[in-house]
Amino acid sequence: MLLSLTLISAIAGAILAGVYMLTEQPIAESKAATLQNAIRAVVPEFDNMPTEEAFMAATSEGDSLKIYPAKKGDQLVGAAVESNTQKGFSGEIRVIVGFDAEGKLYNYSVLQHAETPGLGSKMQDWFRTEGTGRNVLGSDLSQGPLQVTKDGGSVDAITAATISSRAFLDAINRAYSAFSGTDATTGATDAVSGATETTDEQSNEEKEGGNDHE
Repeated sequence: MLLSLTLISAIAGAILAGVYMLTEQPIAESKAATLQNAIRAVVPEFDNMPTEEAFMAATSEGDSLKIYPAKKGDQLVGAAVESNTQKGFSGEIRVIVGFDAEGKLYNYSVLQHAETPGLGSKMQDWFRTEGTGRNVLGSDLSQGPLQVTKDGGSVDAITAATISSRAFLDAINRAYSAFSGTDATTGATDAVSGATETTDEQSNEEKEGGNDHE
């Protein structure tokens, strides 16, 4: 019985190893293509390979985010920043944020979240609705961090999802903090601090879907 179990385990292990070897490269290529498409969606048109020139940059909070410089020829046209926040109503929110060469917010895409469907989940489209107080595209964060109107800012929060809205903007502000403090071409520390602080607090009385509303 011991010999049989050993033989079966060895065969199963060999099969799993073979499958892993066959699928490892296609999976890696698929992930790389997905990331490249995500970058392409949030920055101006480019012709380089941002994933090959990526570098880490520190935020004002002391951690680091990955920056992907986008270039056309030798000209920097913008940069994409992979950002995140732990302040979501249901945990971590991950986004990729694009800035143009002038440092203005060009576009964004939500990569991962666990917010309430129909409430916090609206962040994917809510904050780029043109002609409304929700729209953050084109914002110049050098003038100050983005905040919801309830906190004295100018951005309309998602209805009944203030916590999710604050968290989303926190991820955007963190992305700018990392981007503005570096030379997006070389990754070297820049003289521009770009430090942004968010003082958003999740008050006890706010509960998403219940009391989490304006």
